[in-house]
Amino acid sequence: MIVGVPREIKQDEYRVAMLPVGVEELTRRGHQVLVEVGAGLGSGLPDHEYLENGAELVPGPAEIFERADLIVKVKEPQPQEWPLIRAGQVVFTYFHFAADRELTVAVLATQCTAVAYETLADDRGRLPLLTPMSEVAGRMSIQEGAKYLERPQLGRGILLGGVPGVAPANITILGGGVVGANAAKIAAGFNANVGILDINMERLRYLADVMPANVDVLFSDRHTIREQLSRADLVVGAVLIPGAKAPRLIEAEDLRRMKPGSVIIDVAIDQGGCIATSKPTSHSHPTYVVDEVVHYCVTNMPGAVGRTSTYALCNVTLPWVLAIADQGLLAAAEALPPVARAVNLHRGQVTNQAVADTFQLPWASQFAFSR
Repeated sequence: MIVGVPREIKQDEYRVAMLPVGVEELTRRGHQVLVEVGAGLGSGLPDHEYLENGAELVPGPAEIFERADLIVKVKEPQPQEWPLIRAGQVVFTYFHFAADRELTVAVLATQCTAVAYETLADDRGRLPLLTPMSEVAGRMSIQEGAKYLERPQLGRGILLGGVPGVAPANITILGGGVVGANAAKIAAGFNANVGILDINMERLRYLADVMPANVDVLFSDRHTIREQLSRADLVVGAVLIPGAKAPRLIEAEDLRRMKPGSVIIDVAIDQGGCIATSKPTSHSHPTYVVDEVVHYCVTNMPGAVGRTSTYALCNVTLPWVLAIADQGLLAAAEALPPVARAVNLHRGQVTNQAVADTFQLPWASQFAFSR
């Protein structure tokens, strides 16, 4: 199989979808790997490392999309890449379709097979390809929150951990999954007062067992959320429904309960955001202010720490790339249920129910891969 790794072109995206060791593993198995020149530079991986491990360096994306059977990326195809995608081609990346109807319609029209990292789920419902980036984003949310609470960034001028004689910051985390748990760990390490909210009592019991004493574990409902907003200096939106649009937990009028200069980090923005006033931002222009509340809604947070994120991502994606390359997508999907669950679009059909429901599109619930 010919595997293509284009350079990521989303604004401020520094990750790359394959490490040189991935190229070596693929070429040892008889596959051909095309890597765009400069694809790894943002992660500190020069071209010669790919070349030395068997890659063919290609000067631009057009040739990669034209020749490759399997495209491996990090972020969703950008508008300038849509015309390059071929019918029957397999594209393996983060798509987050439910947050973007235009992307969904455009990729459907290409007649490709879209295999989404974020919906590749094991038999226990875990998301192994989303987990490492959720870990990164959760930890970054506190790092970024600390920065934007500084007064020059229009924040309240709050030090997360306080100092002797001065109280630490109050942090509210909406969602107790991978993002929320990682955010809570880092926030607790800053000695902030932390509240983490979720609706899953089993998850809350687990978090209560493992979190330090300065983390309060709370059941999430409208009253508790509003109470938390009135005291929070920093709010982290960390909710996820796999493949679907994020639920809205904070309405526009709720911002009036928050203190001037408080900060919202909406990690759920990749799936549409969980705050009514959230809108996608970039690392170049990460924040905006609504009702005196600073909003940080960067859609590719882990891209800022490209080297860490690339290694964390490729560690978990490579086995699935190898499986698809070795067996072909159709056989891999038949043999491996997680791969089948990751297929969101196939030859003009929506094969993920959450995506279909979001946009009221027909759902191919019993689709059969056409050989």
